[in-house]
Amino acid sequence: MKRLKVLISAYACEPGKGSEPGVGWNWVLQLAQHHEVWVITRANNRMAIEQITGSKPLPNIHWIYFDLPGWARFWKKGQRGIRLYYYLWQIGAYFLGKRFHDSIGFDIVHHVTFVTYWMPSFLSLLPVRFVWGPVGGGESTPKAMFEALSWKGKLYEVTRTVVRWLGEHNPFVRITARRAQLVLATSSETEQRLRLMGCRSIRILSQVALPIEEIEFLSKLQPSSSTPFRLISLGRLLQLKGFHLGLEAFAVFQQKFPDSEYWVIGDGPERNHLESLAKKLGVSNKVKFWGALSREEVFEKLANCHVLVHPSLHESGGWVCVEAMAAGRPVICLALGGTALQVTAETGYCISPHSHKQVVKDMAEAMYTLARNRELRKQMEKAARWRVREHFSWEKKGELMNRLYRDIMTGFLCFF
Repeated sequence: MKRLKVLISAYACEPGKGSEPGVGWNWVLQLAQHHEVWVITRANNRMAIEQITGSKPLPNIHWIYFDLPGWARFWKKGQRGIRLYYYLWQIGAYFLGKRFHDSIGFDIVHHVTFVTYWMPSFLSLLPVRFVWGPVGGGESTPKAMFEALSWKGKLYEVTRTVVRWLGEHNPFVRITARRAQLVLATSSETEQRLRLMGCRSIRILSQVALPIEEIEFLSKLQPSSSTPFRLISLGRLLQLKGFHLGLEAFAVFQQKFPDSEYWVIGDGPERNHLESLAKKLGVSNKVKFWGALSREEVFEKLANCHVLVHPSLHESGGWVCVEAMAAGRPVICLALGGTALQVTAETGYCISPHSHKQVVKDMAEAMYTLARNRELRKQMEKAARWRVREHFSWEKKGELMNRLYRDIMTGFLCFF
């Protein structure tokens, strides 16, 4: 297939970053391996991008930097007003994209970031084949787990559900959904929401991946053979991350397997509560809260642990799960959202959440099984490394997207 002319919408796009900026950057790099790409991104990403491209130009990539006027950027500080700013930025990006399309004639328009299904991409209005995603956000805390949430946690979930419902019924979001030849959903929950919005062709595809060089580096973090047996959790200490479930399960497990520790890396509003909970459960001497660490320090700690515990109540993709699997660590998680697509029975324990008590019990049993069975951990180590290489490398994502583009261009996928 000839190289296509592809217009990419990547509001967040920065080298060397994780989360949304990393998703934007890596999709651009991979798509440029196969096609000629033009990228509309924020002007404030320019310095970081040109630090990389200045010394080593990236072939097949044409950067289009765009931001709203200064008065509109002034009130968008940090997370304040970011959604409204993003919405207005998308409108401006449409007119800019239209002007470029009139002179270049794109074959495909691909919206990459933000990875949010309930906000529109106005570039879908261009008379060009449109790909949307990966997009996520359709995940919610199961009702069976609400009893474990504080009133603030419950209020957050209700507010999030209302905002998401309003987004789903935004006419421009509906137009985006219906004009897409292909929608990439980050989870089965998001796929269900997208179908209700009128999407015709949907494929579930995680937005999470690692560069091959990082996979190689993590593969060298061989599991520790020393004692005690250590579990580790990583991430922002938020209630929706479910770290309280990990602590409760560890308290049960620790009674049966005293020669064990639980390391928690990260910081956030739940830290004081989690530290108090560890004391209440009688395991504070076995739990270490390391706070926020650099990426290098995180990997050092991971090298001294045996199993990742990631009991997140909802998220579109668990980056830490893929990193831990690349390092050969089994993962204990909940069968929810993006993590349910990453962790299999061969690489860890994906626990179905039917009730708070049941989840704690099943997690504790999984911890005990892995602590006692070194051979099982070795089997999972091998399977986890293989799974990351085959399904969660950016290079594999690029090859898959190239095949999907080919299907779109040859009519294998339906057009608008």
